Parts: sequence; C-alpha cells; structure tokens
Amino acid sequence: MGLRDNAIVAYAETKVMEKSDRDVWVLSGEILEELLDKTGIDKNEIDGLVMAGLSGTGAGNPFWAQTTADVLGLEVGFCEQVHIGGCSAAGCVARAAAAIDYGMCEVAFLLFADTHVLEDHTDHSHSYRREWTDPYGLMGPPGAFGLLSRRYEAQYGLDYRMLGKLAVTQRSHALLNENACEKLRVPITIDDYMNSRMIADPIRLLDCVMRADGAAGLMMMSRKRAKQKGLAKAIIPIGYAELTNFKGGENLVDVTKSGHEICGKKALDAAGLTIKDIASFHPYDDFIIAILLQFEAFGFCKAGAGVQFIRDHDFSYNGDLPLNTGGGQISAGQAACSSHNLVEAVRQLQGEAGKRQVKDTRNALVTGIGWINYGRNWGSSAALVLVPE
Repeated sequence: MGLRDNAIVAYAETKVMEKSDRDVWVLSGEILEELLDKTGIDKNEIDGLVMAGLSGTGAGNPFWAQTTADVLGLEVGFCEQVHIGGCSAAGCVARAAAAIDYGMCEVAFLLFADTHVLEDHTDHSHSYRREWTDPYGLMGPPGAFGLLSRRYEAQYGLDYRMLGKLAVTQRSHALLNENACEKLRVPITIDDYMNSRMIADPIRLLDCVMRADGAAGLMMMSRKRAKQKGLAKAIIPIGYAELTNFKGGENLVDVTKSGHEICGKKALDAAGLTIKDIASFHPYDDFIIAILLQFEAFGFCKAGAGVQFIRDHDFSYNGDLPLNTGGGQISAGQAACSSHNLVEAVRQLQGEAGKRQVKDTRNALVTGIGWINYGRNWGSSAALVLVPE
C-alpha cells in the first residue's frame, strides 16, 4: 500500500471567528459531529486521531492529543500530534495515511482546532527568537518577512502593485466564503493595499495574516473501505513531501529560496504530474510575498519572474490558475491550525464550493510553510497533491 491507497472522505469547518465564543472542546465536538453525520460512520469506528500541533490553546499541554481523545470519548490505536508549524495540516494527511497503511488504525479523524485568540499558551522562551532576534527589534514574522521582501527587491526588483493584485484576488474569494472571518469580508482595491499602514517596511497591514479562532477536520480511511461504505466523493492524496531546515548547515544562504524547491518536485514526481498540470493552487499564505516566492519555488515561473507571472495570470476562481479560492488565511483568518487551504482544496475537488467553485477539478496543490528563522527563508516546507476518486 501507499499514500494513494488512502482517501479523505469528508471535511468539516466552523466559521472563522475574530475571537471564539465557544471553548476549543466545543468546536472540536462540532467538527466530529459534522464528520460523523456526513459519512454515516459510527464514532466507535474511529481508531486514529491525528492533530496539528500548531495550537496556541494546547501549546502548554504535552498531552494535548491524549487529552483531546479523552474529552471527545475516542479510543484510538494511533494518537499523533504533528509539529511542523504551518505544514502540520498537510503533514497530518501523510501521517494518517501511513498509520492506515501500517495497520495502526482504519479510520482516522484529523482535527485542526484552536482558539489561540481566546487563550494562547504559546511559550517562545526556549527559541532563537527570544535570545537572538527579539532583543534587537526583529519582533516576529512581520520583521522577518520585511527583511526577506527587501532582499528579494534588491535581487530581482519588486512591483508592490502586483502583490496588491494577489491581496485583492484573495479578498474577493473571501467575500464568497461564508465561513471567512466577518471582519475580513470587506472589499479592497489595489490602492487600498498600497495605502494600508506600514507594519515592518515594506510589509503593509494588508500583507499580513490576522490570527483568528476556529476549527476544521477531515476523515480518512483506505480507498477500499471508502468504496465499501459508498463514500463516493473521496479525495485521494497522490503526492506528498516535506523538508525542514533547508540548507540549515550553511552559514550564508539565498533567503529568497526555500525547501519548496525540493519537496515540491518530490511531491509532483510522486503524483506523476508537472507544475503545468496543476488545476488549482492553494499555497500557505501568512504574508503575500510568500505566495510570490512559492510561484518561483514550485516552478510556475523562474526565479525573479514572479512579478511578471502575477501580471500575466488570472488567479480568480474562474481564472487560468485559481488561487486560494476560500480567501487564504490572509483574507479568511489564520484559524484552525492553519488548515484553511487544505480544507478548501478538498471542498473544491468535491465540487461543493458554491459560487466560487472552480471549473477544473482534476487536481489541487496544497502547500505548507513552517516557522521562519533569522537569515533563512522558512524552516519547514510541505507540498501535497490531491485528486478526486
């Protein structure tokens, strides 16, 4: 067996909230209940729990996955929490598939629930940031992406209005997504983007992701079991790869590069596809510049040609390369352990995206970005290729 012998049979998602009005356990229960209703599976059939570790709520609890199993009343033979930052959601799919292949479980519940605005227990005390960057004024990701943007601009040139085009496209998609955070469901123009206040020069407010609360989940099993249960809208993972600490052993690196150059090729090779075959693109987006960099890293265009690529293409849901059709994290809100792009890709391939439904559902490419470290691009990269059964 292998990755493609497994299936995502259902997805569930709460509305993204600026601040949750419900406890994280309530949100988790809502996701589980919706998945059970959609699939007709009995809760006792679930014998695998795979959770994204990108959780502010659960950050202080070393037994978060076990505690969640207890609260939800799940008895599982495989209990896992994936800790690769914003790659964790895609990484959960690969690990659930591996567990099913190995016989450690038969039905896996993938849970992405977080209320890190309501209650954040994240502790950076034993990280490079506390010792090496915060004391010098580089306060977190906006500063790091500001430096990264300036390096890219010096190396290749950068038309910020083209970044604005991406911001406007994603916001337009969020307006069609009823689950997007209401605070962000406001139309914007490229001029609005250009005139938004500076956060960490040249990073503007409308470049940045906004933390929010919410939950999402997937149900996975073997393709054989899915067919036996009559679950016809199965989505198949056919290629996956990840990489952590890209060029970590080198003292001086090109920060405009990332591990996506390697894991993207591996995932596409495993899927038997080329980048030109990709029907819709769902990149991790904590900052707009990250999307441009991924266009280049995955080979949609050459290094330094990202601006022209943006200028030449239509990224709307009915364009030639649909991009983050749910709004992306930047326009829907950074919630549910950064699983938004994964859940949206599954929704699109199942043909359930409503007014923003893409025409071409042959496949979807989902990506992840882990943490960003000083003097590098980002610490973890992931790529996942999905197709409908």
